[in-house]
This record gives sequence, structure tokens and C-alpha cells, in this order.
Amino acid sequence: MHPVSAAGMTTVKIGVDLPMSGGEAPNGAPTNNGILLAIEDANKGGGPYQFEEVLKDDAVNGVHDPAQGAKNIQELLADSAVVAMVASFNSNVGKATIPITNAAGVVQISPSQTNPGLTKPEFGALDVRKAHPDAINYFRVCPTDDLQGPVAADYAFKDLKVRKVAILDDQETYGKGIADEFEKEFKRLGGTVVSHDGIPKGTQDFHAILTAIKAKGPALLFFGGVTTTGGGLIRKQMKDVGLTIPYEGGDGIVEDEFLTVAGEDANGSYGTVAAENAERVPSAQGFLKGYKAKFNSDPGAYSANGYVAAKIIIDAVKAVGPDRAKVRAWVAKLKNYKSIIGTFSFDKNGDTTNKIISVYGVKNGKWEWLTQLNYTL
Repeated sequence: MHPVSAAGMTTVKIGVDLPMSGGEAPNGAPTNNGILLAIEDANKGGGPYQFEEVLKDDAVNGVHDPAQGAKNIQELLADSAVVAMVASFNSNVGKATIPITNAAGVVQISPSQTNPGLTKPEFGALDVRKAHPDAINYFRVCPTDDLQGPVAADYAFKDLKVRKVAILDDQETYGKGIADEFEKEFKRLGGTVVSHDGIPKGTQDFHAILTAIKAKGPALLFFGGVTTTGGGLIRKQMKDVGLTIPYEGGDGIVEDEFLTVAGEDANGSYGTVAAENAERVPSAQGFLKGYKAKFNSDPGAYSANGYVAAKIIIDAVKAVGPDRAKVRAWVAKLKNYKSIIGTFSFDKNGDTTNKIISVYGVKNGKWEWLTQLNYTL
């Protein structure tokens, strides 16, 4: 049941699940700002619908939590005015939430989840959409780690001229997945992986692990995971054991919290992001201007993706009405969609055909865009 506003407009809610507190907030908040901007733009445009966000935080004690994400999704589904969702940020949360929205047949679009196992059958995606395996309801506007991991390996091997690496991962869906893809590509290129270890959850002191890595003589350390699962502390503690080599990760470390945790030791770090830098996209210039005016800050790595995810839902409602089943069917057939991050379609698995991976490096305490690779079909 969709409530009617005083102006006679039908209120349509967009559910949102993101990590919004603690060390995860530098990821969740800028992404959510993009969603809010899309909703504001839609409401300025008039029409029969008034769009609202219902926001849920899936961080517990400052760290993204799959169980909390699943609880949030259940609560959003219970509100019949929630027509679809922008959810979630982290891949292991997606592993917990996609089965729930799949069973309900409700659209879930992620701006940032990159593990291929959430969509691709060859990576196990049928396990997360058992209820309706052929009725795709989960979509994402970012490319996946079977591209992102290899791009990181290519950059290390070809640009940084590294031939020996050590790998650590946080043993989570995203972290281990991207680390495994990095390892496969680095070996394929002819490089040597001297070690690949998973770190126990909650580890704060990495000195013993890093000392053992130093003894193996790597020229770079790759970390699969996010800042809050060790990405920042590992970089900071490398200097303590005399491990003065470059450090690389995926998009889990390309955010301001990493810079805060690692401090001056953040310099010499590199990271990939499964999105094009919005500053370089002509169609995103209006978005950038509006974002900076409203939030008095630069967008985050996935702010533009958050905007696009929400706008797809908004456009679906405008086309077929606030009906969950009709919205799902509309999104599943999305072709040649013109957005601020480029024109794309969703493939048969719900993945975007826009496959651009950016590479960033920390210079003078800030993440700077370095280059990008375009795998768009």
C-alpha cells in the first residue's frame, strides 16, 4: 500500500542498506549522498510520485555485518511502500541479503558489490538465488572482481614492474575473492607469489605476520579486504618491521578512512575501483556540480553509482508504476540505459555491460586517479 501525500502524490519508498557508522561511514555516507541526490532530482521534476528513502545501517560496532544486513532487508520488505532497494555496499552482506530479495521478487541494485559469485553461475551465483534462479532481481552497476583483481595484478606487474608479491586477505567474500583473482593473473603474467595467507577476523596486530612476509622478500604486498578488516593497519605496521615496499588493494581501501588509519604511511599505496572516475565523464559534470553544492564535499568512489542505482528504480516506477513485480521485470530488460556513468545494459546475470576499472595511488596523503582500463562489451 502506497500512502498519498497532502499534495495528492503517491509516496514511493526506496529502501537503502549501507554501512553508515564507524569506520565504514566513509564508504556508506558518500554512496548514500548519491542516492539522496537522485531522489531530490526526481522530486524536483514533478509527476504523480513523491520518492522517499528508507535508510538502514548494516554496520555493527563500525564494521559491515551480513546478519544485520539480512535483518535490514527483511524490515524493508515488510514495508509495502518500499518498491525496490539500493543494497548493499559489501559483497559478504550481499551473500546474505540476495536470497531474501530473490525469494520476494524485489529489485535489489548494488552500487559497489564486486564479488562475481553474487551474479555469475560459474562462480556459484545460483546458490544465492535458489528461490527464483531465472527471475533475476539482483543487479549491480559496477563491474566484478574477476576484472578488478586482474587489473590490480596487471598494474603491479606491468606498471610497477613487480615480479614477487605476498598476498594477505581477510577471508571474507570480497577480500578472498579479489585476492584469488589477483593471484591467478599475477602468476599467469609470470610473476611469483611468495605467500598467500588469510588473516583471522578481528586481528589488530600484524607485526608477526608482516615479519614472516618480509623474510620471503616480496617487492609488493597485496591486501584483499577493506580498511576496517585490516587494510589500514597492515599498511601502517609494515614500516614497523622494515617492510618498505609498495602496498596494493582493491576498492576496499580506496577511501578516506584508509588515509586516516594509515596516516603518513599511506603514501606508496595503490588501489583499484570498479567504476570510472566521475570527474572524467562528460555526462557526470552536472551530477558533480550538484553533489558538491549540496554536500560541500567531493563525491566518494561510488557516489555516482549510488545515484545511478536509485535513478534506475525511479525510472522504472515512472514507466510501470510502483509495483514490485513490474519494476523487477522492467529493470531486468534494461538496455542501452543512458546514465551519468555512461550508457549500459544489464546482461542475463544482472551485471552491467559497462566494465571500467580505475587505478588510484596515494600521493601526498590523498588518493589520486592514475589510469583506467575499459572492458566494456
